[in-house]
Amino acid sequence: MRLYRKIIPKISKEIIATLRADGDIEVDDQKQEEAELDVAAILVEYCNAEDRLNQETKDALTRRGLSAERFSQVKKGLSEARNHKTGEEGVEYVINQMLEALMHSRNIEEVFAEDHEMRRKLAQNLHKYLGIDEELDREARGRLRNLREGSAEWDIEYERIVGQLKRARGLG
Repeated sequence: MRLYRKIIPKISKEIIATLRADGDIEVDDQKQEEAELDVAAILVEYCNAEDRLNQETKDALTRRGLSAERFSQVKKGLSEARNHKTGEEGVEYVINQMLEALMHSRNIEEVFAEDHEMRRKLAQNLHKYLGIDEELDREARGRLRNLREGSAEWDIEYERIVGQLKRARGLG
């Protein structure tokens, strides 16, 4: 699960707004920002854990003298050892944490919706923002049709265009 820190406030704001508008939760107007921060805290904590895992993976590669191509394999092993969920399991983990937070938050007056209904809405909101990398990749590849993929020129241009797109969307 690739989550950009810069969009966490937007995600949390949208989640609370959606649940409120649908009548799933009741939040006092003065506590709405705090409720959004409760949701954001879960996303930030996941990002922090992901950053720690990535750093541990880099350290392990260096210690073992392994190439960068083994990054995902080593990361998978470390994530399993640390019981850190990634990918779709990471999304499920974050959704479960959000549900728990919404149920116990002092900033949420009342929760009216069933867990499965809120889980579906949380997943929809998250997936809308988690597909950003694939979207950037598609757009960059679309712009590079005149270059041969795998060439040095293509690699350089791809990174440049992805960087431009991230900056244009406020991600990088």
